[in-house]
Amino acid sequence: MSEYAKFTEDMIKTHTILVPNMLPIHFKLIISIFEAEGYKMELLQNSSRSVVDEGLKNVHNDACYPALLVIGQFMDALKSGKYDLDKTALMITQTGGGCRASNYIHLLRKAIDKNYPQIPVVSLNFSGLEKDSAFKITPVMFLKLFYAVLYGDLLMTCYNKCRTYEVNKGQAKKVLDKWQKRLGNMFRKKSNFYLRLSRISNDILDDFAEIPLIREKKIRVGIVGEIYVKYSPLANNHLEDFLISEGCEPVVPSLLEFVMYCAAGTFNDAKIYNNSNTQSRIYRLGYELMYHQQKKLISIMKKQGSFEPFHDFEHLRKLADKYINQGVVMGEGWLIPAEMAALVQSGVDNIICTQPFGCLPNHIVAKGMSRAIKQDNPDANIVAIDYDAGATRVNQENRIKLMLANARR
Repeated sequence: MSEYAKFTEDMIKTHTILVPNMLPIHFKLIISIFEAEGYKMELLQNSSRSVVDEGLKNVHNDACYPALLVIGQFMDALKSGKYDLDKTALMITQTGGGCRASNYIHLLRKAIDKNYPQIPVVSLNFSGLEKDSAFKITPVMFLKLFYAVLYGDLLMTCYNKCRTYEVNKGQAKKVLDKWQKRLGNMFRKKSNFYLRLSRISNDILDDFAEIPLIREKKIRVGIVGEIYVKYSPLANNHLEDFLISEGCEPVVPSLLEFVMYCAAGTFNDAKIYNNSNTQSRIYRLGYELMYHQQKKLISIMKKQGSFEPFHDFEHLRKLADKYINQGVVMGEGWLIPAEMAALVQSGVDNIICTQPFGCLPNHIVAKGMSRAIKQDNPDANIVAIDYDAGATRVNQENRIKLMLANARR
């Protein structure tokens, strides 16, 4: 493979950066932050079967499903004729952990090198990877990204609750669109208005609380699992929409939990292996700051009273300790059993664990730990659903329907 194309300073003004659609609500806010710095970005919406077909053509079938979909979505977009290929770049996230996801960027570069060697790939990461790229995240941008995650989680939680029970169909979507636009404009400005967490969060909560809801008790279904499949409608075949169509309320844990899980993993490892260093201390400090703001938002949600607050992350860690060591950090590691236990504890007994077929770490921590959680919680109704290019949507939905049949008894 030849030397890959670099993303240079000049390209910030000339190139459009395509972004895979993992978190539709959050990523719109994140894109606005980069637009404030002069970047031009577009969130991809292509989701036809050709995305999977392109992924199968360009990724080895041993690679996990998220890699296939992300790369397939990029390749399908590049072949669509919508973009000037000499002024297009691609963005992909990297956690820097032991999961194969950190290697997607190399698979993507290998795929585009055959036909589009002029297209650079940029990495969104917080681990110091890809140092030779002009795509940078400043401290101010990092702070904005954190608040984008906070507000994105709040919008996602309120939206899922309201669209499940809304009297007037489509009203929740209008409120969501309104706040995505308002927050996006806020992040594009140079002011620090986004820091006013109490005021903005209360306004969001109050706006959604005004939506008339039907008084009906529906089955609540938690969604946990591998981060891409858990959140991406493309990967999980629009799981949240399917659950609502089946008369259920989807309950999706916050993205912030995954972000804090990654931060905690760094200083936990330093403690376990007696290897404390500057990086682990910085991550510890960052974690404390994030946890402080999470507690603040939880307090705001409790006081407002219309929506169930997020799980306190320190409580999640204690729940994890009951079932698994916090040194288990491959994939989503101890976070999956912790989220399952927290959901059951909060009354969400029905849980779908979404995972790519062949994602060994997540199969172990999800399927392996679900039995222990069921032993402690006899009412827990947990099903693991595999997502893969060879798995049919009908089969997945039939398994979910069987789980819901058990829930209705």
